[in-house]
Amino acid sequence: MTVDLPEQTPAAGLPTGELPIADPDELSPSARPARVVLRTFAENKLAVLGMLLFVGMVLFCFGAPLVYHTDQVHTDLANQTLPPGAGHPLGTDQVGYDELGRLMLGGQTSLEIALGAAIVAIVVGVLWGTIAGYCGGLVDSLMMRIVDSVMSIPALFLLMFLATVFRPSVTMLILVLGLLAWLAPARLVRGETLSLRTRDYIQAVRVMGGRGPRVIFRHLVPNVIGTIVVNATFQVADAILAIAAISFLGLGIPPPAANWGGMLSDGLNYTYSGFWWLIYPSGIAIILTVLSFNLIGDGLRDAVGLRAQRRL
Repeated sequence: MTVDLPEQTPAAGLPTGELPIADPDELSPSARPARVVLRTFAENKLAVLGMLLFVGMVLFCFGAPLVYHTDQVHTDLANQTLPPGAGHPLGTDQVGYDELGRLMLGGQTSLEIALGAAIVAIVVGVLWGTIAGYCGGLVDSLMMRIVDSVMSIPALFLLMFLATVFRPSVTMLILVLGLLAWLAPARLVRGETLSLRTRDYIQAVRVMGGRGPRVIFRHLVPNVIGTIVVNATFQVADAILAIAAISFLGLGIPPPAANWGGMLSDGLNYTYSGFWWLIYPSGIAIILTVLSFNLIGDGLRDAVGLRAQRRL
């Protein structure tokens, strides 16, 4: 007796003998979080513009001095406040420094301090927030009351006080700005940790004998990395503005070092003399750098948020 089996029909729109291949991201989006974030970030044109601005600023500050050599140590009063010309594309400042070379040197200092302060703030804030959120109870209350107390102190006032007591330097500004900026990351990470510590996989680790440090560093911190990265970009932008503010008040790193805030402050003394090249370049550099980090932060926030939605 012969039994006729039903003939299998090919998938619609595919030649006979070929099977549809599912997109791996659609089957398991959480298996490739980096790809999801990068693809979403690349689709955000403003975020890509911000990244291009940041890369261009880094190349200008750290790469261009290798090609365009200037003396940023010795003053040249015979060539002070020269207008932009062939020998000096952006002119010279009030003591004869080449303004274009000064802009590069100031960018190096500003970016180094801002990135260093952001790293310090993120490291301290993540550790503080995860420990407070994981422990909960009295420990959480005590740690967050400390955060609230420090946040009540005006940051600019404290910066001005420390700048007058200690000699400003790159290391000092990194530590001071970082230790003032860790409060916001700590609150954000603590909120994420309070939500994550009730998840099943965290409870399973604890039931299996996982201790606090293992839970924090192996499971909690990796799962708040999205919040950490997004907040880090805004921390850099805030640090650049803080450096510009204290340098504008005359409390920045003393010469021959330079930063954009100090250059802007010095240039304002010549506002009514028509020396526009002492004001606009540093101001535009500050605006473009802060704008680039804000655009990158917005793009990362959207990308990380979309990845979180796809994981649910």
